[in-house]
Amino acid sequence: MKAIIIDDEPKAISLLEKYLAHFPEIELAATFRNGLKALPFLQAEPVDLIFMDINMPHITGVSLARLLEGKAQVIFTTAYAEYAVESYELSAADYLLKPITFERFTKAILKVLPKETAVASVSATDHSILIKSGSKTYKVKADEIAYLEKDHNYMVYHLADKRIMARESTTEALEKLPDQFVQIHKSYIINLDKMAFFDKQEVSVMGRLLSLGGSYRDAFLARIK
Repeated sequence: MKAIIIDDEPKAISLLEKYLAHFPEIELAATFRNGLKALPFLQAEPVDLIFMDINMPHITGVSLARLLEGKAQVIFTTAYAEYAVESYELSAADYLLKPITFERFTKAILKVLPKETAVASVSATDHSILIKSGSKTYKVKADEIAYLEKDHNYMVYHLADKRIMARESTTEALEKLPDQFVQIHKSYIINLDKMAFFDKQEVSVMGRLLSLGGSYRDAFLARIK
């Protein structure tokens, strides 16, 4: 399956590229910051799937989708929920509201992949990690982890029903965690899928308010925009 991305935000394109790297069944043929520049490419190189922002200069994603109707499946990516009705009227495959989590992205991908391929992709993206705690090693699905808390030489993994303490560094933890995890403080790493809300100083995860460190704030905000 061949795909392109059309979005005027470089960070949004980078995030989608990172997510698509988990799906070898989808070939990313090109990216565009402008819908008008994508048109000549699409006339010469037909694609199967288009990830498209809605609120873009020159031509909106909705207008472009109308021009391309029936030529490719479209997954809209936007920060504006009010466009949802229009997207469904255009028979879009899905509508992803920014900030887009990997879990939500995967659900959209499974809608457009052939059934047999989708089943294989579910297994490939069912990200589990190994956590060594004392003499035991736990296999845990990443999406079951709400957040991690640094406690001296230990990292505490907070799940809905238990905590697992591992003797490891923040760097070691981050290296094995998937993309939906981000460090927000020297003591905290959170699962963005589990975040309820945030303000300038704190992030709410699983009913607990976690401090948002000043040196991590910009990177955190960039991930969720």
